[in-house]
Amino acid sequence: MSDSTTTLTAETFDEVVNSSEKPILVDFWAEWCGPCKMIAPILEEIASEQEEHIQIAKLNVDDAADIARRFEVMSIPTLIVFADGVPTKRIVGAKSKDALLEDLSEFI
Repeated sequence: MSDSTTTLTAETFDEVVNSSEKPILVDFWAEWCGPCKMIAPILEEIASEQEEHIQIAKLNVDDAADIARRFEVMSIPTLIVFADGVPTKRIVGAKSKDALLEDLSEFI
């Protein structure tokens, strides 16, 4: 993981998401998830290229199952964009960089 992305835990999730001054995309993922591993480098690129517009964070659902349940994450990868601490957009499944950028266009 690069300096451009933030690793969240059950303990830090609420503080980081609620205090972010820009939209924050949270990648709900797990180590054993193949599609999660496929989009990880794409999210790294977006994080470094769009860091002035959107923050990218990752939350391992195996380590923070209560947070995943709270946001009804049923399959991974699930990407949720939070604006002012409120979930505003949900993207489920692995996508190409172009498709993700299109889905995130309202935030970047």
